[in-house]
Amino acid sequence: MSIERYHRRVVITGLGVMAPNGCNLREFWRTIRGGISAAGPITRFDTSKVPNKIACEIKDFNHEPYMDAKKSRRFERSIQYGIAASVQAVRDAAIDFHKMDADRVGVVEGTSVSGMESSFNGQTAYLTRGYRSMSPFTLINAYCGGGSGEIALELGIKGHAISYSSSSASGSDAIGYAASMIQQDEVDVMVSGGVEAPLLAPLWGAFCLTRVVTARNETPQEAMRPFDRHRDGFLLGEGAAFVVLEELSHALARGARIYAEVAGHGRSCEAYHSVSPHPDGVGLYRAMEKALRRARLHVSEVDYINAHGTATEANDLVETRAIKRLFGEHARRLAVSSTKPVSGHLLAAAGALETVVCVLTLTHKEIPLTLNFKEPAEGCDLDYVPGESRAYPVRVAMNINSGFGGKNSCLILKEYRSP
Repeated sequence: MSIERYHRRVVITGLGVMAPNGCNLREFWRTIRGGISAAGPITRFDTSKVPNKIACEIKDFNHEPYMDAKKSRRFERSIQYGIAASVQAVRDAAIDFHKMDADRVGVVEGTSVSGMESSFNGQTAYLTRGYRSMSPFTLINAYCGGGSGEIALELGIKGHAISYSSSSASGSDAIGYAASMIQQDEVDVMVSGGVEAPLLAPLWGAFCLTRVVTARNETPQEAMRPFDRHRDGFLLGEGAAFVVLEELSHALARGARIYAEVAGHGRSCEAYHSVSPHPDGVGLYRAMEKALRRARLHVSEVDYINAHGTATEANDLVETRAIKRLFGEHARRLAVSSTKPVSGHLLAAAGALETVVCVLTLTHKEIPLTLNFKEPAEGCDLDYVPGESRAYPVRVAMNINSGFGGKNSCLILKEYRSP
């Protein structure tokens, strides 16, 4: 399909976050720009028999503004978080779907391990107490497509309800896919984002075995160190982030506040390794190149990159190589930061959460710092915004994410300018 075929512009008119470092936009941005980490000891399950004991948990989740107590009891955390963040985004956009053609609005949710909580609990109940002890709502909770359906039900959206799964690239891919549906005139409005609730004992054990999570148990808030010489892995997080995407004329007709414009999206698969990125960063390079081409932007027009930045030895170096290869000399003038030390790595929700970070960066003209970056690792020689956040007139921001299986996604957002 030619990228010249469709010219419908896509803008973001609503934001919603449910994250360890903030369950509303104001608190979320305060902690991101201030470098206030949500890391701490895991309280969800016993960690006495595993070496890694810290993560980023949501501590103050309150279902009441988003759903009644009955629904809260039925749904596992991933669905609750998704409903909460999507409701926030719709309220922020001040949009009424009942006044729209039902076929012109939809939901796309990115996720990867949603449903595991109910699967683990269901299996335990079945094996220890028999099938009658299981919850019938396991059928809704335990498959990763359940969340998008429940979000649509809560919001009254009747056009589309789609779940998208591409590992840690899922959130960005979901937003990119939703934007393409608007561009291709299938819909006028999409609610899109990512959801994850991976803080589960069996899954945590697997993360410990793969040695990708930090082991600095005594200093949680200083533990995750992207691009730093002393990095040893990431902080796992949980939560959700959603945005409301609208076709520009639709947003203008209803007098909507416009945060930013979705300029382009690119994705790729390396087909190299189940969990490790290609050492030359070819997949990330291709995803970024595609996004720039579709956005019709030159590399010199990008001001800021929110990096995947997982503080793992392979990812940080590969990401840096890919950026330098694509941007050339301009790579030295770019600001590149990772906000995962504050929020944790939300897996499939990471891209959506960091899309919100990019939107707020464009809105507030302030580039968030990379918390705990002090001494560059070998080969990591870009401007990673150390020390404190930086005021800057950002006009174009890029968000890049990578997932298991060599999946890569890149979203480009730009400052909205009227036609």
